[in-house]
Amino acid sequence: MRIVNLIAFILLIIGGINWLCIGLFQFDFVAGIFGSQAAVVSRIIYSLVGIAALYLIYAAIAKRGNIELCDKN
Repeated sequence: MRIVNLIAFILLIIGGINWLCIGLFQFDFVAGIFGSQAAVVSRIIYSLVGIAALYLIYAAIAKRGNIELCDKN
């Protein structure tokens, strides 16, 4: 499950950077790359970011905040 946690975390970073661009520059980075917010690929990315957020919320609750992203050395 660590790989799923890592992918979800990366998707949330992408979503966070996109929201930062919207807030500071009024530029939707994902829509800018793929044409518009209505583009199929943009909607898929938005959906994946939302699913990743819900997954990590669930994982945080289920594991009491102990979400592993990589192997512990």
